[in-house]
Amino acid sequence: YEDLSAYLVKALIATEDERFAEHSGIDLRALLRAIVKTGLLRQESSGGGSTLTQQLAKQLYTEEVAGNKIERLFQKPIEWVIAVKLEKYYTKEEILTMYLNKYDFGYNAVGIKSAAHVYFGKKPDELNIEEAAMLVGMCKNSSLYNPRRRPEKTKERRNVVFLQMEKA
Repeated sequence: YEDLSAYLVKALIATEDERFAEHSGIDLRALLRAIVKTGLLRQESSGGGSTLTQQLAKQLYTEEVAGNKIERLFQKPIEWVIAVKLEKYYTKEEILTMYLNKYDFGYNAVGIKSAAHVYFGKKPDELNIEEAAMLVGMCKNSSLYNPRRRPEKTKERRNVVFLQMEKA
């Protein structure tokens, strides 16, 4: 955790889980919002209800079920249980660090240390705000928001991260 840029931490929390410090693995407010907007109102871009801890649980313990919404629905309760257990045994800093160390940023850059090196030739604690925001933006979809393949799309996503940071 000490080896991460403060910008990286702020960008990740602002973008992926603004109430990270307040919940125990499940953010009921975000979950209810996602259920209402996606399930009832059928909005496509309603924002996710998963916390960083749930996303880590998914990275660590569940298989990817591409395109199968029913299977994905059955995985969610498993992720909730795992997320609560992760929150019980690890600090928030450890959870954040594990998330960033496990995330696949593409181009054989698994983990933040590798991603900082591959994309910027830096260590994670040397990232400036623009670089940190770009890498956090990639956490939504590292293939879609890959700066080497789609620089304009990546820049747009980085700007969304900036807006989230400003809002937070």
